[in-house]
Amino acid sequence: MCACMTMSILHILNDGSTKLSDQIIDAHSRECHTEVVDLNKKEISYEDLVDKIFYFERVISW
Repeated sequence: MCACMTMSILHILNDGSTKLSDQIIDAHSRECHTEVVDLNKKEISYEDLVDKIFYFERVISW
């Protein structure tokens, strides 16, 4: 089992997705628990976003 299988990664898209972010998120999602938050869509409250940032083991902001 890959070590990443137990890792959780949150991707935060500040300005929407790009080709590079889509490729990396796709690669991570094959082996890790991943979640994507697109801030352009304004579907998440500030409090929920902060909770997610502290919940996930790694956070990548694009």
